[in-house]
Amino acid sequence: MQAVIQELESRKSEIQMAIELLFKTNMKITDWDVPEADDKEAAQILLGIMQEKLDAIQNDVLAGKYNNY
Repeated sequence: MQAVIQELESRKSEIQMAIELLFKTNMKITDWDVPEADDKEAAQILLGIMQEKLDAIQNDVLAGKYNNY
């Protein structure tokens, strides 16, 4: 388990940057597609979409879907 922790910790900033890039890219696309969009509202909706998927992945993990990935 320690090796897994060390591996993921070594890539933590990369993982976090990828998530931030996904968020920012989708914010820009929203601004392009809907120039009059309320950015705060768009950000909250986008976070909800991302959280919905994270929750689904977490449920899959708990159900054992990734036990032998």
